[in-house]
Amino acid sequence: MFHCVLYQPEIPPNTGNIIRLCANTHIQLHLIHPLGFELTDKQLKRAGLDYHEWAQVAEYSSMEEFLAQTALTRIFACSTKGLSCYADCTYQVGDAFLFGPETRGLPAFLLERYPSIHIPMHPQSRSLNLSNAVAIILYEAWRQHQFQ
Repeated sequence: MFHCVLYQPEIPPNTGNIIRLCANTHIQLHLIHPLGFELTDKQLKRAGLDYHEWAQVAEYSSMEEFLAQTALTRIFACSTKGLSCYADCTYQVGDAFLFGPETRGLPAFLLERYPSIHIPMHPQSRSLNLSNAVAIILYEAWRQHQFQ
C-alpha cells in the first residue's frame, strides 16, 4: 500500500476528491493539521460522495506527530519546485507522497528534508489542482506495481 500525506490542506472539495481516490486505490490517507476546514464540511462530503466509509484516513496534529506515529521510510515531497520528474522515479510499496496546501505548497524545510518530485507542465503554468496532482502521482506509483 502507498500513502498519501496532505500537509495542511485548505480546500474541502480537493480533500473530498482525494478521499475518493484513496478509497478506490486502497491508499492510506494522512491529514496533517491544521486543516482549512472541518471534516464534517458539506463540500468535503459532497466531493467524497459515500467513499468516506471505505477510505483509510488518519489525522495528526503536526508533522512531528505524523512522523512519530508512522514507520514510513520513504517520503517524496511533491511540489512544482521538485527536483526530479515523478515519472523518472521507481516507487516501492510503502512509499509516501507528501503534498502541501493549495495556496502555498510545501514549506522549504520539508522540500529540503525529503527527495522532491514534480509533474512537468508548460513553462508559463503555475500549478495543477491538488487532487489532479495527487491522482497523477499516485496512479504512476500504483501502475509501476501492475495495479496490485
